[in-house]
Amino acid sequence: NKTTQRRDYVPIDDVMKELKDKLASGIVCDYISLAGSGEPTLHSGIGDLIEKIKAITNIPVVVITNGSLLYLPEVRQSLMKADIVIPSLDASNLQLFQYVNRPHKDISFDGMVQGLIDFSRQFTGRIWLEVLLITGITAMIPEAKEIASLAEKIGVEKVQLTTVSRPAYEDFACAVDSRQMQKLTCFFSSPVEILHNDLSVDLTGTTGSESTDMDLLDLLARRPCTLDGICLGLGLHPHDAAKRLKNLFDKHLISSIRADNGLFYKISESSKKKVDA
Repeated sequence: NKTTQRRDYVPIDDVMKELKDKLASGIVCDYISLAGSGEPTLHSGIGDLIEKIKAITNIPVVVITNGSLLYLPEVRQSLMKADIVIPSLDASNLQLFQYVNRPHKDISFDGMVQGLIDFSRQFTGRIWLEVLLITGITAMIPEAKEIASLAEKIGVEKVQLTTVSRPAYEDFACAVDSRQMQKLTCFFSSPVEILHNDLSVDLTGTTGSESTDMDLLDLLARRPCTLDGICLGLGLHPHDAAKRLKNLFDKHLISSIRADNGLFYKISESSKKKVDA
């Protein structure tokens, strides 16, 4: 559902109620991230939401955005009270932008880049630029150099390089080898962090949580996940998560798909409609 229309997609009071309940449960977290199932800056009240969150907690607020609407002054202004903004830049020119990101027809590549530059000049918080690299497309040296040149013009605290980590919509979207990722870091003038997607966390000590099957479906509605990813996301013990997955699988509410980096579970179309409702 591609759109550039900004409106009140989700009532802010509902978001705040869920957040207050979660914080009251004693959960420990490093950041409160605004990301959602789409582009968070499409929400016309994101500025008010950031203010309300900061009024009830000292946990830093992070906005994870594709950056496509930062050309709008009102969008830039709405993010000024965030602690960290993580916009994306996955291409170096219009052709690659359309090929990789497949934007709405009203989104201009040059306008998006200028929006990132303008936002960087105004924002007093921290900006981490996330760059998704794809084998044979944007992970080649000439393309990576051009992206690095744009990143320098934007001016950010650091660049986060990442690659395909879960089943992609297109077969040609393949992960970049770790050695190639490391090789490409030298072209960026800002400090570079390579985001690894391997789960090197010991899950055996997880004691379980109050997460429901609907929480699990809600998670899978946003993105395919491995068993370890589900355990980390919901605080479930691996045995408990495996039992729940089998139950949902038997009910045809989820399915699985094997990728190079593991077995992923994803929501079925029938249960996705229930979650969306």
